[in-house]
Amino acid sequence: MTRGGRPKDRETPERRCIVTGEVQPKFGLIRFVAGPDGTVVPDLAEKLPGRGFWVASDRASLEKAVAKGLFSRGAKAQVRAEPDLVDGIEAGLARRVVDLVSLARKAGVAVAGFEKVKDWLAAGKAKVLLQASDGSDRGKGKLWTPPGGRWFGCLTASEIGLAFGRDHVIHSALARGGLTEKVIRDASRLNGLRGHDGSLAAEKDSRADER
Repeated sequence: MTRGGRPKDRETPERRCIVTGEVQPKFGLIRFVAGPDGTVVPDLAEKLPGRGFWVASDRASLEKAVAKGLFSRGAKAQVRAEPDLVDGIEAGLARRVVDLVSLARKAGVAVAGFEKVKDWLAAGKAKVLLQASDGSDRGKGKLWTPPGGRWFGCLTASEIGLAFGRDHVIHSALARGGLTEKVIRDASRLNGLRGHDGSLAAEKDSRADER
């Protein structure tokens, strides 16, 4: 089982966290490389050259890596981390998720608004239910996680709104596709970093099983 309690998928690439020592799927970790000046550089797109080392995408693990200098262990060299590294990673992941949802909207595979999202869920079109972290739990609880899909609550209403060209959005959904898989990857990391424990998701999954 993974840290999140999901069964391991043997076809999913895995890496070892330099803080916890646990091996888990890559979507639950963040890759880092050592920059030319000896600073730690987060590689959110996983494209930077050099030896990569990985840390679980949760604030406690990342802050421990910074405080105890554990990045040097992963880099096999003396490196330093900026004090605001973790906050920068959180902001970077949020931008990536917003940008990806915006691209999905332009491609016609993302919708916003309670009724449109509910229609997609009822029709089995949605793969991801994305709801604002600062939205009403009562309102959000009226929708459900797509069977076999995912729920995320890592963005605020204003952040989701940016993706749809609105002031704020509480409910949104994404259909299956490559863009959605990228949203799942980065939103999974942001969920962990912002401390969303998935309790609402578990409730929604239970409700979906009853449907």
